[in-house]
Amino acid sequence: MEDYGDVKIDVGAVPSPCYVCDRDALRRNLKILASVQERSGCKVLLALKGFAMFSLFQEIRPYAAGISASSLDEARLGFEEFGGELHVYCPAYQEDEFLQFVDMADHIVFNSFSQWRRFRAKALSASNLSCGIRINPEYSEIKTDVYNPCVRYSRLGVPAGEFAADQLDSIEGLHFHALCEQNADTLVHTLAAVEERFESFLGRMKWVNFGGGHHITRSDYDVDLLCETIIRFRKKYGVEVYLEPGEAVALNVGVLVATILDIVYNEMHIAILDTSAAAHMPDVLEMPYRPEIAGAGPPGQYPYTYRLGGLTCLAGDIIGDYSFQKPLCVGQRLVFFDMAHYTMVKNTTFNGVRLPGIAIFDPATKKTELIREFGYEDYKSRLS
Repeated sequence: MEDYGDVKIDVGAVPSPCYVCDRDALRRNLKILASVQERSGCKVLLALKGFAMFSLFQEIRPYAAGISASSLDEARLGFEEFGGELHVYCPAYQEDEFLQFVDMADHIVFNSFSQWRRFRAKALSASNLSCGIRINPEYSEIKTDVYNPCVRYSRLGVPAGEFAADQLDSIEGLHFHALCEQNADTLVHTLAAVEERFESFLGRMKWVNFGGGHHITRSDYDVDLLCETIIRFRKKYGVEVYLEPGEAVALNVGVLVATILDIVYNEMHIAILDTSAAAHMPDVLEMPYRPEIAGAGPPGQYPYTYRLGGLTCLAGDIIGDYSFQKPLCVGQRLVFFDMAHYTMVKNTTFNGVRLPGIAIFDPATKKTELIREFGYEDYKSRLS
């Protein structure tokens, strides 16, 4: 057994590449989220867009009120495998899918009043379905535009100037999402914008969904401020409050084990791995995001610096530059930290590169269970 910080795994016990999730790390996060629910009276939903490893749903279920889904397949997965409340939001609904959402969902959020008008009758045909509208607070502290739902010309949510106050009959909730990996102070600022623009409607609602992006399980997150904010809001408007973190559930829960296939030199040493930034950890290129690696530091911290490259033919499939205390060698395994959220849900088989395996490590038994491996048929089945 080798020590990789918070996760102790035998890297030789899994295929490479492989995502490995730690049950204890997951439970630690879930207990924090449960404490937020207990202290504030809110309800926490698992957002499947961030983490949808259904083999761990039984671990999560006691700590979450349900799930939030943004597609028919996410909704079906939550309905069949998780249970509890099912909240659905899509930027737009398709006519041939909508009644399937209605059959499964407890809450459904519309992105626009035109969608509400189009599907209102079908939504109201279900006696227990609560309907809401997504609003755009027109305020965000997100620095990367591709992740900013409130960026100028955003298609997500209704801005105050377009809000149809005369069409709220049977609308029971409002939903906003304007955070990304942020602390409770950002939520406070965002809520101020929501109240400034939509306060006259908040008291008419039964519930308000604060969306995701709350980094609740991060070590420096201000849980006290979050709970105080939720309590104040609930008391002021008499509404139920929902949070739908995906990343906070899986933050620091998983690693990605990879292997060095070759080392080449072109003005610097470049290690080519059996994994890929483009295919297996796309946020590295999209955010951009730099994953931490066990035993590695930034260039120059240690004597030996390497650029780590992926297995695809994409020229920009570069994970980053890292330094190590000893020279790397072919066949050596590397462990990337915090690789549970926004990896399995976003990875691809680009270039025919196979998806990493999925495993669960149980510190109580010190055993690693391989849940799934992927092969040729998984690649072929996506094509025709």
